[in-house]
Amino acid sequence: MTMAPQIVSLKEPMGPLPREFAAIMRPELPSLLEEIGTEIRRSVPDCAEVLDGPYGRGIRVCVDQILTTFVDQVADAGVPTARRDDLCRRLGRAAARLGRSLDSVYSSFQLGARLALRHAKKAGKRYSLSPSLMLMFADALFAYVDDITALAREGYLQAQAEAALGEQLENDRRRLLRLILAGPSAPRARVTELAERTRWPLPDEVTLVALSADPQLTRDSLDSDALADLTDPQPHMLLPGPFDEARRADLEPALAGSPAVIGLTVPLDDAGDSLRWARQTLQLVHSGVIQDGPLVDCETHLVTLWLLTDPALTEQMARRQLAPLTDLTESQRERLIETLRAWLATRGNAVEMADLLHLHPQTVRYRMRNLERVFGSRRLSDPDQRFATESVLRALRLRENATVLPLPRGPRRPV
Repeated sequence: MTMAPQIVSLKEPMGPLPREFAAIMRPELPSLLEEIGTEIRRSVPDCAEVLDGPYGRGIRVCVDQILTTFVDQVADAGVPTARRDDLCRRLGRAAARLGRSLDSVYSSFQLGARLALRHAKKAGKRYSLSPSLMLMFADALFAYVDDITALAREGYLQAQAEAALGEQLENDRRRLLRLILAGPSAPRARVTELAERTRWPLPDEVTLVALSADPQLTRDSLDSDALADLTDPQPHMLLPGPFDEARRADLEPALAGSPAVIGLTVPLDDAGDSLRWARQTLQLVHSGVIQDGPLVDCETHLVTLWLLTDPALTEQMARRQLAPLTDLTESQRERLIETLRAWLATRGNAVEMADLLHLHPQTVRYRMRNLERVFGSRRLSDPDQRFATESVLRALRLRENATVLPLPRGPRRPV
């Protein structure tokens, strides 16, 4: 059976709280901790959201340590407070990082003190403690709140100062990124100055990454040596050196499924080209031409990028190279384009074409005569014309997953 703590000479106490008072308060701590959490959720909306979030467990540990240290100090005025001090500063830093006001922290501390005083009064009645002792307890408690409030404020202001420095550093790094992307036309002295100020060693080679609008990224989720502009309408970042597997393993989870394209690794002066190609590839990803996500390597799609970089020019080439098909019906055009693709792929071997098209060789030869009549044998045999036609047909095939390229139309005639 647990015996009630023996309180000696507490009728008219003088000076500091008697050490025996700690024995009365310590059993109250678990229920007091729960009550503080419940009341903060109800009375301090700013803190309620944080308590139920990822910081909730850490805050509970902090409050528990604050309460325990107060009771420990009653038992022994010389008890170390380093852990409590550190946790209070962390609490202030967390409030600053989360964009909460110091007032919300102060309100939580004051609420906790009022609840602690309520528990102490109940205990005082049970043990018939004198009013002067309870008044002394209240004075000690609110003096303690002043101490922890000052510690939280210290952490809060420190976090704000660090954030201001971090914001300035990030602004300078964005300026550096813009200058690098400007290429050789950017003042070299200015590039060097900003690189030194931001402690970013200028590399020989860089890799640019094009990100989707509103990327699911924060600066904290990126490598510290990355230069990034996540606020740009076309977000992007620059990484020193090649994009290796370690960077891929870090970036893929941070993207949370949002498509991004890794540009080519190029010399520093060519960074703008790498970003341009990466952005063009990203457009093809969004249009459905390229399906290789969410982290796409531009390097594996260079032919596609080359063929589809300028859709208007591709359409003009298609109009010219396929102009002989203008007057045919849609089904006639499709048949001859299918035959033309097979002819280009097999270099005109009728047997191989028949196997590719799943047709009888005689049918293939009939179609080839139609092709020669429509295009002219001379045009089909010309290397430059053949290359241009094959490029157009490859571009058309690539675009089938997105917008179909319209072919020239005209009066229909039989084939």
